[in-house]
Amino acid sequence: MAADRADYLVIGGSAAGMAAAQVIRRQAPSSRVTVLSEEPDMPYFRPMIPYVVTGRKKPEEIGLQGNGPYTAGGIDVRTGSHVDSVDVSRKSVAVKGGGRLSYGRLLLATGSRPYIPPEIQGTDAQGVFALRKLSDAREMARRAGDTNSAVMLGGGLLNLKATFALLERGVKVTLVVQSPEVLSQLMEPGDAGLIRDALDKAGLKIVTGRSAKGIISGKNGVAGVSLDDGSEMACGMVCIGKGVRPNIDFLPGSGITIDKGIVVDKNTACSTPDIFAAGDVAVTFDPVTGKRIMTGLWTNAVEMGRCAGYNMAGKKTAYAGTFGIMNATQVADMPFVSMGIVHTKGSDHEVHVRASGSTYRKVVFSPDGERLVGALFVGDITGAGMYRYVIRGNMNIGRIKPRILDGTLHYGHFLKG
Repeated sequence: MAADRADYLVIGGSAAGMAAAQVIRRQAPSSRVTVLSEEPDMPYFRPMIPYVVTGRKKPEEIGLQGNGPYTAGGIDVRTGSHVDSVDVSRKSVAVKGGGRLSYGRLLLATGSRPYIPPEIQGTDAQGVFALRKLSDAREMARRAGDTNSAVMLGGGLLNLKATFALLERGVKVTLVVQSPEVLSQLMEPGDAGLIRDALDKAGLKIVTGRSAKGIISGKNGVAGVSLDDGSEMACGMVCIGKGVRPNIDFLPGSGITIDKGIVVDKNTACSTPDIFAAGDVAVTFDPVTGKRIMTGLWTNAVEMGRCAGYNMAGKKTAYAGTFGIMNATQVADMPFVSMGIVHTKGSDHEVHVRASGSTYRKVVFSPDGERLVGALFVGDITGAGMYRYVIRGNMNIGRIKPRILDGTLHYGHFLKG
């Protein structure tokens, strides 16, 4: 890449980066907008990569170009472009093997990468995956065609999605979870009963309270996993889902304030002029607790990216904040929504639970009982959007608290008079 200039430069071609680029293109139609992505593929819908593993979708069917708000018209997207460093004083970035690119305003939307625990030996073996990129999905799909068993390390949401993709391919799957239960970041162990039942019925074998010590290799790559209790499990592939880490390795010495991720203000601006950050890599705030937080959710990344795009184009816009936990999805045949504060053990929050054989509803109030701060719905997620509205607005719930408790909350309760 020859040295050149972009009016607006975006590093990262996923949810936040492309949402920002699209907003900038609309707000400043005559400007030059450039997106640098280190991946070889053009931008795509990352949440859909499990469908590439199952074969339901081909890679070209999950591309962002022309879909919804992510049109690529008038945006210069450069794949295979890894940024080595940012020079704030010269307002330029160094691209590996491609010279320098200067900018007027810069967005850092570099996302995150899978965390591979260093204590697990042999993770470089053929057949070890962390489903994060489209290239990972392609390789997993190929490997799934040559094996009949897999071990998944970690009980988070992405690993469960990868698990069901493999089950759909006819692969026998064992999930190894160090925590007492699956989805420990989204709910407490006592909340997960219905989901655990659904996983059992789907044919998934789950081992809790155990962690992997190493990957056992054979002539064809992965042959098994050794656990911390001394046991071994034979398998032909391993998928690691142990969380993520923000992609900030290219920023030391830049002068940009870092605190685990890139620290931004309410307008997604960094500590240095004309530089913004959005998505997984940004440290923003939780509107419920007020604490600094990072999130890996696609929807939050899109919202934050759009906010950054408006600010970069000169339209002052405040970001509403990121829920610490805000997931709505389905595991096996069991839908659930988890939002706000749902881990309450040892706290003085006011907690109410209603459970039946097919549903589980948990609502969490502030210690004084005057504000809704969290909710978990499993099996029946009716009305979840209204609960999100109340939580995010930090409302004094007053007269609507009985409706929140009995599940009859509706939009009419928000009308004045």
